[in-house]
Amino acid sequence: MPETAPAGKENLRIREMTIDDFSAVFHIGEEVFTAESFQSLYRTWDEYEITTFFNSDSELCLVAEAGGTILGFALGTTVTKHNSPWKYGYLVWLGVRTDIQQGGVGSGLFKEIRHRMKEQGVRMMIIDTSADNRPAVRFFEKQGFGDVQEHVYMSLNLSRKTRKKPVRKP
Repeated sequence: MPETAPAGKENLRIREMTIDDFSAVFHIGEEVFTAESFQSLYRTWDEYEITTFFNSDSELCLVAEAGGTILGFALGTTVTKHNSPWKYGYLVWLGVRTDIQQGGVGSGLFKEIRHRMKEQGVRMMIIDTSADNRPAVRFFEKQGFGDVQEHVYMSLNLSRKTRKKPVRKP
């Protein structure tokens, strides 16, 4: 990643991701979605996240760039449930370089993916984030999301040896 500040917001361009953008998107994701920052991520950030969404929903794989530098990305998909007239949009990943967050890049990406989903007939858009990720919750509330609900995530480390509890006989 270049250490120089990106060009101003007036030069910000949101466009569909291309194969040539994969490396930059991957590295921004590595910078933003770390295990240390998000210990309860139920999805793991890896190269397959990019390729999977790019292969299935390329029109919902967006990058933000200025001055030829990728500043952030959004990866989304749509879901149509069986026996439901509703089509849902799911914004799965939204990442912006950590050195320029709160500069309007995320809002620009969100505005464009929302527009594209609406054009595809999406009636409800869904995101998820950790309840304790206050910056993300505030960001999405500013974008119009409401009905914040906490989810319970539980984990079981299968690599740890478990002790069997003795069976007590009456």
